Amino acid sequence: MNVADLKIKNLVEYKNQIYMITEIFQSVEQAYFVKIENDIHRISVPTDSIKPIKITEEWLEKFGFSRTYSSDQRIRYERPEAFIKYDFDLSSRKILEGLKIYGNTIKCRYIHEFQNIFSCLFGKEPTYNYGYLKAE
Repeated sequence: MNVADLKIKNLVEYKNQIYMITEIFQSVEQAYFVKIENDIHRISVPTDSIKPIKITEEWLEKFGFSRTYSSDQRIRYERPEAFIKYDFDLSSRKILEGLKIYGNTIKCRYIHEFQNIFSCLFGKEPTYNYGYLKAE
């Protein structure tokens, strides 16, 4: 993960658990670290030890998306805002897969990317179902 892509409140995976980033800092040795926490732990770790969380149907539902369409080629999820959709392309080429905003496809494969795009659009963090302690 590129540290420049991370923000406070992003969800990431560390040792098969889901954490929220609470701080990003640079050590004296110039290495980047993040403070992360969940219901059980609050720790600081190097940024190269955390992993992004891949967007799945379960994660989309946690972020308020609902399945609105399903075919042999595609599964579509939509949020209450009519202009935000996420398509899973079931073909091997995956050309149509990704976040769609006003009909434009945005490369967005991970939860932290969605969180960052959402906060840029709306000026607030997306809400989600807080049962996030288990990686999927």
